[in-house]
Amino acid sequence: MRVIVLLNHHSGLTNAANAGEDRMDLARRAFAAAGVEADIRAADGAGLLELAKATLHEPVDAIVAAGGDGTVNAVASALAGNGKAMGVLPMGTLNHFAKDLGLPLDLSQAASVIARGQVRAVDVAEVNGRTFVNNSSIGLYPHIVKSRQRQMERLGRSKWNALLRATFAVFKRFPTVRVRISAEQQTHLCDTPFAFIGNNEYEIDRLDLGRRNALDRGQLCLYFTRRSGRLGMMLLAMRAIVGRLRQAKDFDAMCVNEVWIDTAKKHLRVSLDGEVVVMTPPLHYRIKAGELRVLA
Repeated sequence: MRVIVLLNHHSGLTNAANAGEDRMDLARRAFAAAGVEADIRAADGAGLLELAKATLHEPVDAIVAAGGDGTVNAVASALAGNGKAMGVLPMGTLNHFAKDLGLPLDLSQAASVIARGQVRAVDVAEVNGRTFVNNSSIGLYPHIVKSRQRQMERLGRSKWNALLRATFAVFKRFPTVRVRISAEQQTHLCDTPFAFIGNNEYEIDRLDLGRRNALDRGQLCLYFTRRSGRLGMMLLAMRAIVGRLRQAKDFDAMCVNEVWIDTAKKHLRVSLDGEVVVMTPPLHYRIKAGELRVLA
């Protein structure tokens, strides 16, 4: 078996040395042990999508995303709908996609899964032409991510320290956005601190909060609240902890094929698998069922 491995040398692998050469060596050893011929190519996050597109017509069995969810997003964006299989070598901090797909987080075991060559078709989602494999959101979270990035880049803070400070700063301001959400012939007009759109359904009870049991049901799942104050968000968080979030009168959850989100704002910060981009409303979300072939 021959694969091309696209490695993000800025990914947040926590159980290895930080140098890009060390991550390349870890990937090389994992594939060698699994009997896979691996052509490993490294890039930073911004260059991964173009690097992935350039591999589409190369004669290999699969393209492997070696990194975290941002790396998976870049490779999936290039491969979805093109027939080439994607492998995942989980080398990020959180690895949500790998976990929800049921992949082992140990690199040697993940390489062995790729070596077996078993292909599954899973869904991807899209907003205004941009692909995501996990989720997208507007409101509080994109503001937190941008604040975290500024603190890491300008002040040199660690990722988790910057995240804590960013969360506190954003909640202190507590920005909301007035939106018109249209889905399944229903329209909701509200001020909201967040709208969250998942590629398939996210569990929101206390045992499996934030996990997906399936990636191939052909659904977008939309979650938003009409509560606009800090106290309201705290109450929602408490309901989530005790497994009663769905019973909240001001919390909505629905699974659909297509969602439109419009606002009077000229531009919106939108998170896509943890990365933040600026988009022009309206935002048109849609599911692309079965368009990504994954070794799993």
